[in-house]
Amino acid sequence: MENDHASERLDRMDLRILSLLQSDGRLSNLKLAEAISLSPTATLARVQRLTREGFILGYEARLNPIKLEAGMLVFVEVLLDRTTPNVFEEFKVAVQLQPEIMECHMVAGGFDYLLKTRSADMNAYRVFAGNVLWQLPGVRETRTYAVMEEVKNSSHLHLRGLG
Repeated sequence: MENDHASERLDRMDLRILSLLQSDGRLSNLKLAEAISLSPTATLARVQRLTREGFILGYEARLNPIKLEAGMLVFVEVLLDRTTPNVFEEFKVAVQLQPEIMECHMVAGGFDYLLKTRSADMNAYRVFAGNVLWQLPGVRETRTYAVMEEVKNSSHLHLRGLG
C-alpha cells in the first residue's frame, strides 16, 4: 500500500471494523455486523474491500512461545562488512530461510539490521548464533540483547480517529 493518506479513505465504520478484527480475528461476520450495527452483507463487502486494498493483511493465531520451546527472546544488532546492494540482498534472502529469526528490520544508525529471534533457551541460542547467525552473508559484527522480561508485546496498531 502506498503512502497516500489511506486514513482519508477510511470512515469511522471502516476504522471500527479494523479495530474489532484486530482484537479478535475470529469474529464472525454476523457478530461483526451486530457490533457495528450494519447488515451482514454490507459488513462483508467492507471487510472484502479493506482486504483487497491491503488494510487487512491476513489472520493468524498468537501462539505461546514458552509452551512451544521458544521462550528465549533475543534481539540482535547486525553490522555488515560491506554496504553494497548485493550484500544487502544476499543477507535478506538468507534471513528469510531462518525460522528462528522472527523479524528483520533494516535500520538507520550505528548498525545495519535489527533482528528479533526466538530459541528454546540460551544454549539453543548459542548454537543458533554459531551455526546460523554468524554465518549469514556479509555479517561482520553482532550485538546480542537477551530479553529478561517482556513488558509489552502487541501487534495491535493504534487506529487514529477512534477517539
